[in-house]
Amino acid sequence: MSGITFTMIKPDAVGKGHTGAIIDMIIKAGFRIVAMKLTKLPAEKAGEFYAVHKARPFYGELVEFMSSGPIVAAVLEKENAVADFRKLIGATDPAKADPGTIRKLYAASVGENAIHGSDSDENAEIESNFFFSKLESF
Repeated sequence: MSGITFTMIKPDAVGKGHTGAIIDMIIKAGFRIVAMKLTKLPAEKAGEFYAVHKARPFYGELVEFMSSGPIVAAVLEKENAVADFRKLIGATDPAKADPGTIRKLYAASVGENAIHGSDSDENAEIESNFFFSKLESF
């Protein structure tokens, strides 16, 4: 049984032209892209997506950043998808990310960290459904 995870290539990485290289890394790591789209989040939708962080001091900046430019949202499939993808993207702070991870290669800071990855199977499903209609298996 394969699992899914959700990812977003964030406005900083899209704006710097890293989308293709990041997608290439994802595919080479054995993930299958089940759904993908280029979109721009209005501030209201970004706020909805990150509502879990509403009480945190960085919430306003996060919403502003995530609505500042286009993002690429994708649902990925692979055995052990969530854990394997978290390893591929690296630590939130690119200075602490392992060599060869997406964030070590393409993130500028904790705030502009290039990519989002679901942190649990439950959140992968919730986040996938936020951007895409109920997924069918291909």
